Amino acid sequence: MSKKDDIELPDPTQVAGAPHPRDTMRLVGQTRAEAGFLEAFTTGRMHHGWMLTGPRGVGKATLAWRIARFLLTQPPEDGGGLFGAPTPPASLDTDPEHPVCRRIHAGSEPGIFVLKRGANATGSGLSQDIRVDEVRKLKSFLHLSATEGGRRIVIVDSADEMNTQAANALLKLLEEPPARVTFLLISHQPAGLLPTIRSRCRELRLDTLAPDAMAEALMAAEDGADLNTAALATLSGGSVGEAIRLLNLDGLASFEKLVALFSTLPQLDRVRALALADSITGKANEARYDLLLGLIELFLARLARAGVAGPPPIEGAAGEAKLAARLCPDAYAAMKWAALHQRLGARARHGRGVNLDPAALVMDMLLEITAAAS
Repeated sequence: MSKKDDIELPDPTQVAGAPHPRDTMRLVGQTRAEAGFLEAFTTGRMHHGWMLTGPRGVGKATLAWRIARFLLTQPPEDGGGLFGAPTPPASLDTDPEHPVCRRIHAGSEPGIFVLKRGANATGSGLSQDIRVDEVRKLKSFLHLSATEGGRRIVIVDSADEMNTQAANALLKLLEEPPARVTFLLISHQPAGLLPTIRSRCRELRLDTLAPDAMAEALMAAEDGADLNTAALATLSGGSVGEAIRLLNLDGLASFEKLVALFSTLPQLDRVRALALADSITGKANEARYDLLLGLIELFLARLARAGVAGPPPIEGAAGEAKLAARLCPDAYAAMKWAALHQRLGARARHGRGVNLDPAALVMDMLLEITAAAS
């Protein structure tokens, strides 16, 4: 076995620490999108291409797998037979004991193909995008015989990650789709896709989750753990995927540290600031580094918003509302903090891109925020 074969690559379609979307039987808070697909199915207006859009982490992949299970477990279209047409389904729910559902859970359902990022050129890790080689594998799948009921499902997760060659190759398949094949394209930023791809798909828009729905989804994902779902909902922007990332990386604790650090502004506790900056150094802390940069941007955005709409009604950490009212009491202050949010966000992205020292970049941002509070 070659060294390349020894490397087990992560699944790019799964959020670390969360169940795989194929194993999530229930989708919370997206009844409108589900009803849109079900209405098309039951009225005979099924489209061959569907684009599932919305922010990251709101359930697009979960919906794609729900649709795949639903379609593959539907009885063959035989005109109703001796007993007339079956009763139209009232939901996308499926029996978890159905053979198709069992095979999907085991990752062995032959009627589903997932187009996703594969290995890079050296096999040492994942490719940065979906390349045309992966679409060629899809073409081979489509040339195979159809499975039970004659249906086949293609899930593209995510369409945003296709490079130009892959996108053009997929477009040809969407333009001349094989019979009884349904394409489910997951897209976080559909405006960046080829207009011709968008025009050949019907859109199902998924929304960010309301706090109650977020709590329900998180409790299911985390097996009823004792969670601060209100803080997770407000800091994640209604995205379950982002909330799980916050949980996995102790994001709530990091945001609490930021609020506590800024609570003394315009005086900065340099010892605590240096400790925070040093905590995200090293290769093992790359994910925490990215998270901290995002949390600093998020803090500034919420701070700027407070000058216009008032302090946040739901705090991401204790004391945030009081701090926001003091640092950003009016629209004039909001403009100042909004400008800093934009400037530091650009600096963080540039610094990350050119591999600046993480501790130095974070410390520089903290000093800029201190200066703005003076």
